[in-house]
Amino acid sequence: MSTTQVHERSAEARYAELSARFTPVFARIAEGAVERENNHVLPFEPVKWLKAAGFTTLRVPATHGGDPVSHEHLFRLIVELSAADSNVGHLLRSHFSFVETIALQPEEFQLRWFPRVLAGEIFGNAATEKGGNALGTTNTKLREAAGSWLLSGEKYYTTGSIFADWVVVMASTEGVEGRQYAIVRADAAGVRIIDDWDGFGQPLTGTGTAIFDGVVVEFDDIIQRKVSSTLEPAFFQLALLSVLAGIGRAALQDAADLVRNRTRTFNTGSGDLFRNDPLIQEKVGRIAAAVYAADSIVFAAARDLDAAVDRSLGLDPTAAFIRAEIAVQQAHVAVPKLVLDATSELFDVTGASSVSRGKSLDRHWRNARTVATHNPVAFKARSVGDHYINGTIPTGLHSIGEAKDSKSESK
Repeated sequence: MSTTQVHERSAEARYAELSARFTPVFARIAEGAVERENNHVLPFEPVKWLKAAGFTTLRVPATHGGDPVSHEHLFRLIVELSAADSNVGHLLRSHFSFVETIALQPEEFQLRWFPRVLAGEIFGNAATEKGGNALGTTNTKLREAAGSWLLSGEKYYTTGSIFADWVVVMASTEGVEGRQYAIVRADAAGVRIIDDWDGFGQPLTGTGTAIFDGVVVEFDDIIQRKVSSTLEPAFFQLALLSVLAGIGRAALQDAADLVRNRTRTFNTGSGDLFRNDPLIQEKVGRIAAAVYAADSIVFAAARDLDAAVDRSLGLDPTAAFIRAEIAVQQAHVAVPKLVLDATSELFDVTGASSVSRGKSLDRHWRNARTVATHNPVAFKARSVGDHYINGTIPTGLHSIGEAKDSKSESK
């Protein structure tokens, strides 16, 4: 057996241990997933179970007391978690992304924040505004007053913040180029987090409004955001794709269960039980193949993230960024359609009873459709094509805001 084979075997054995460690927690989360979604019960308890199991600490470096897992293993676990409840897998995206951000900061910053992660503290996100901000800027402001820094503004799409101990807020400061992260306590004076997300999918992620009214921010807890070659954008987007892959797995499981347990049939079919009908078996097989493909693409992209930070490969920062970013962008083009098709075709393996609100099978498509809207696939495909044709380096720092009308300006 070669050295490579031994390494691969040990990596897979390591993942088997991780999966076995968290499978009971994921199973417990899955038990109440449909009831929570049908009754709009925010998953505060499942988040507590994951914290207690050490799930939220999985990327803390060993040098800071952690027992870190690879990107591939983390995203495989997020797929499993999202198969149990896609809301829970999604709401932790901001937390894990900020843990990655901590690792990019100076040692002093790491010494202050990694212990908080190890203690089970959760980080949420408040980056996007509903409108009015110019692209690349934010209406949420930091200002200095009487020796203190104060944060004021209103955010939306604040996924995970309602469950968090800390909120990482994107802001601008007058006279300072670019944008900043301001890290504030979720329960600090002047912070208000509202569960007003009205999307038809992912309803329990806390993706609503956050208001900051003169919130005091420690100067050391302000991070300047720079356009740089880091893996943060790729990590952030691959977390979403992992949620999508998990939704696909859940849809496949429901499809198999529906067929296995169904006794009614149609006289236009074979007359046999659905589970013995070759056409139904083929349909479930096609759903399974789509889900497998989505899984495989997500895992391959995660391995590219691992390769990008593998010092033995000697990649410079730009080469590492390109390897990770292009991998995830290609995955972003392919995975959503695979999962959306699977969650729709789920209804082709049964009859009209599958649309009963009590079964809540539509949640798979609704949730997948919602996750897939976070970044238009067309823009990712264009970026990939531009890179392969012209060698263009993808954008390194994402933002959303009001566009300029180029046609009006040219008149």
